[in-house]
Amino acid sequence: MISLSSVIFNGMDATKIDVQVQISAGLAKPEFNIIGLADRAVKESAERIRNVLSSLGLQLPPKHLTVNLSPADVEKSGAHFDLPILCGILCAFNVLPEDKLSKYIIIGEVGLNGAIVKTNCVLAASVWANKNGYGIICPGTQGTEARFAGHTNILAPHHVLDLINHFNGKNPLPVPDMPIQSNTIKNDNIDLSEVHGQAAAKRALEIAAAGGHAMLMIGPPGSGKTMLASRLATILPEMTSEEILETSIIYSIAGGLDSKTLMSHRPFRSVHHTSSPVALAGGGSDAKPGEISLAHNGVLFLDELPEFNRATLEILRQPMESGKIMISRAKRNATYPARFQLIAAMNPCPCGNLGNAALSCSRAPRCAEAYQNKISGPLLDRIDLHVDVDAVNPWEMNKNTNEHIESSATVRARVVTARQRQITRQGYINARLDGADLEKYVPLNVELTNFLNTAAEKMGMSARGYNRIKRIARTIADLRGAPDVEMQDLAEAISYRPINRGKYGIKQTN
Repeated sequence: MISLSSVIFNGMDATKIDVQVQISAGLAKPEFNIIGLADRAVKESAERIRNVLSSLGLQLPPKHLTVNLSPADVEKSGAHFDLPILCGILCAFNVLPEDKLSKYIIIGEVGLNGAIVKTNCVLAASVWANKNGYGIICPGTQGTEARFAGHTNILAPHHVLDLINHFNGKNPLPVPDMPIQSNTIKNDNIDLSEVHGQAAAKRALEIAAAGGHAMLMIGPPGSGKTMLASRLATILPEMTSEEILETSIIYSIAGGLDSKTLMSHRPFRSVHHTSSPVALAGGGSDAKPGEISLAHNGVLFLDELPEFNRATLEILRQPMESGKIMISRAKRNATYPARFQLIAAMNPCPCGNLGNAALSCSRAPRCAEAYQNKISGPLLDRIDLHVDVDAVNPWEMNKNTNEHIESSATVRARVVTARQRQITRQGYINARLDGADLEKYVPLNVELTNFLNTAAEKMGMSARGYNRIKRIARTIADLRGAPDVEMQDLAEAISYRPINRGKYGIKQTN
């Protein structure tokens, strides 16, 4: 019996799969069976492999060929089992050496002509292989992806013949190149300086970036909410090596990683309001990551927030607190990291003109109350910064003065400095401050405590909202370079929490 190794993934957790090949006496014609709780894509490997063997001038003998994927009680899915099954058969034919291939994790889909084509999870499989003392054999186009795992024991053949020639010593496969990792900020030629006016909103955006806080912008159509959100990525710090690797693994599992580059820029996921709960949370038969995991270490932007299905939005509540999401299915459970920064935008009412006497509809303000109550109170309570974005005055749009307008690079320098203070002080950003650490790193004297308590009582603030005020104040102090939170920091932080629903007077119910 031949035994080689591959892997499957449940979320970020890998399970080693033994690919066992046994050829035994059988009938007058070849019989090829794949067992071990394999799905349709895996079972179809049999036909693909028959054609590959034929293209190599080999034929299955008139015997019983059994491929067992062990452990048998774990569901196997994906076409990446093609290559390990084919290699096992070639080992049985003495074309490839089992003793050498058994030291590798093998992953790859095989075309009918023997070409080894791109598959999902290569980076994730390479990381697991490196940690567990294995090399990895993967498609040639993904060798650079596997290389970022930190080792060089990688074989990346483009064709089955490349693998055969390598082990026969005729044409050894080279070590793949390291993937490209850009050190520049991806901005698509957009800059914060292009946003005219909106000084209050830009200030809130800077605070959100500095502390990793969630933010909700409310204003009429065309006031610049989407424009502001899209420029958040231009003022965020670069990702660390650990963040790049973790984010790239998620995209590798989802099949969205480019074979030549890594996710070296913070993700910015703009989700349409028609998206389903599965699209947002992840799932499906393979329990793939959804938008909130694809936004890990980056930004999740939800425009037209009340237009989302309420059940879809409620999915956000748990991962916003825990930084991860569990997807439960009948045959598997998958857990993905989901530490994203939520930026949301909405109109104050269906027509968007609430408060404008010339344009608002006759149903105001009742229509606004129903519209805003589509968003639950508990979800709104988890959003740190609530900002009103007013329509820009036409004179402001065409203003041609010599006044200084800050660029993204200028704002980003302050954000990076503020974040570095947070990392030095507590080891993580302020948005995650909680419990004893919150009391330790945001101490308030008697005067500040009384001020905050009075404001919280008058605003009907929850305990969660109370703590979020302290986090925001800590971030504002960090932007000033102050060692402790002062009255001005606390007052500004309180201004970003809604009483009922800001100036519109719309009472938000739970």
